[in-house]
Amino acid sequence: MKNEAIKDLLFKMADDALIIGHRNSEWTGIGPMLEEDLAFSSMAQDKIGHAQALYNILHDTFGEADANTLAFKREEKNFKCCQFVEQPIGEYDFSIVRQFLFDHAELIRYDMLSQSSFLQLAQLAKKVKGEIKYHVMHADTFVKQLGKGTEESKARMQSSLNYTWHFALGIFEKSELENDLIFENIFDGEEELKNRWLEKVTSIIEASGLKVPATDESKIVYGGRKGFHSEYLKPLLDEMCEVVRSDEVTAEW
Repeated sequence: MKNEAIKDLLFKMADDALIIGHRNSEWTGIGPMLEEDLAFSSMAQDKIGHAQALYNILHDTFGEADANTLAFKREEKNFKCCQFVEQPIGEYDFSIVRQFLFDHAELIRYDMLSQSSFLQLAQLAKKVKGEIKYHVMHADTFVKQLGKGTEESKARMQSSLNYTWHFALGIFEKSELENDLIFENIFDGEEELKNRWLEKVTSIIEASGLKVPATDESKIVYGGRKGFHSEYLKPLLDEMCEVVRSDEVTAEW
């Protein structure tokens, strides 16, 4: 059961990174300024690289298919990404708030995993968390600037926070196998991650002149970790996998 628990963790992390990486890449050429075109493009490359590294662990250690196959040749129902990362990029305020909430969760997750008893993941976490720090710095900067900016920018940021909050809480959807991870000192669990995340993002939101949305447990968007996805994932996968599916023989990552 331990191996299945690790695989479940790796799949959801990799799928999150792959899908948010694709979403971030959609800002290329349409950002509000050239610097943001470059920033989101760079972060997209990082995310997809993280996904590839996690898929490689699944392949090399657990005998799963290679990274190309896992990324491009699985059906929608077999993805374990949260529904938060599937949502379209929307307006810039939405994407900044999503990056802020998601990347803080990822940074804390990788920081926790840097102490994991599963050596391959601990080694990767030590490398990846250094990269994600820059993603978090980018998001924090714009949350603070826009939260303390004009009336319009503050209103738009608060509206995006309110809209994304229950999607973001879906990141921490628990696995039925999680107790094995905790028992084996592989990962301290989603509840611990969520508590650390709440403490961190709350302090930044309040320092930015914004309000932390009230949480309604009945509105948290779960399901993605178990293969139940939004209407947006399949079209995204169809677009992302179009080249590979058109040339099954020679197309590569």
